[in-house]
Amino acid sequence: MLLGVNVDHVATVREARKDVEPDPLKAAMLALQGGADGITVHLREDRRHIQDRDVIEIRKKVKNAEMNLEMAATYEMINIALKIRPDMVTLVPEKRAELTTEGGLDLVKGRKKIQKAIDAIQKEGIPVSLFIDPSIADVEISKELGATMVEIHTGLYSNSRGKKQLEELKRVKSAVKTAVAAGLLANAGHGLNYVNVKNIAAIKGIRGLYIGHSIVARSVYDGMEDAVREMKRLTETV
Repeated sequence: MLLGVNVDHVATVREARKDVEPDPLKAAMLALQGGADGITVHLREDRRHIQDRDVIEIRKKVKNAEMNLEMAATYEMINIALKIRPDMVTLVPEKRAELTTEGGLDLVKGRKKIQKAIDAIQKEGIPVSLFIDPSIADVEISKELGATMVEIHTGLYSNSRGKKQLEELKRVKSAVKTAVAAGLLANAGHGLNYVNVKNIAAIKGIRGLYIGHSIVARSVYDGMEDAVREMKRLTETV
């Protein structure tokens, strides 16, 4: 199982002072030394954390690991993706007022726009993943749209407790199973941390986990390499 580390919130700290430190590129390199299989950055339209220069520099340096660009399905971002040429693109929803991504893509309302983005990007040989809710219907639409992968949103699972969390875990399992059966590669992410990750890592068929905030938070105390190393250990000992 792959572990993709999202370094967005290293940039969040930097942008709080509009300074040059901490550097997401350095954090990315340390994450790879700690055992990460890839680096994820979300270039938001409002540029609240990751900046264009970060994407360019990380693309230059991340050569022997997966570079995943999260982005909205807009003409601006499509053009950036085709110029930068990440190893994969994950299309995600964006709302200016949200603190973080609140849910999966609305594949019904945004179907035409998402289809155009998938076609333009995959035509250039870059695989596209769709960030979707743990819904069988969304998996089926993702297949119809021709995406290579889906990333199942684990936010509701991560934020739930007790019986509700078990229900959400079942939804994630069902979505992964449906995706694999349909020939899609299945990833998962959002809200995963050192306490709740094992249940998701144990799901058969998951290709990779994409985790950011909890790793960056732990790195404040333990350093990025050790924070990644511990998360990697947890995802492998299930």
